[in-house]
Amino acid sequence: VQLQASGGGLVQAGGSLRLSCAASGRTFSSYNLGWFRQAPGKEREFVASIRRSGGSTYYADSVKGRFTISRDNAKNTVYLQMNSLKPEDTAVYYCAAASLGAGIRTSQYDYWGQGTQVTVSS
Repeated sequence: VQLQASGGGLVQAGGSLRLSCAASGRTFSSYNLGWFRQAPGKEREFVASIRRSGGSTYYADSVKGRFTISRDNAKNTVYLQMNSLKPEDTAVYYCAAASLGAGIRTSQYDYWGQGTQVTVSS
């Protein structure tokens, strides 16, 4: 499966953005999906994930209550709604697909999108 992330940009602290990740292929619904982010000089970190059916979601503590992951299997798209953004949310955001699991480790994911830059100004 090929993933294409979009929706990043520059926003002031307290603002909102919605990231989208469109996938090619007819097996989109068979994958668990995740969002990760990587700030300059830091390792890529888990943000959120969602199971195949969309019934279960998981979040990093740093974004819980502010970010919401969702998916539309009919549109082959996964979303990340980001509210109450903070400067520390600044990073390149990546979407990823996993055949098994929906965990927090990058090694659990089989396919990655190219990333979209999110910059939050103070």
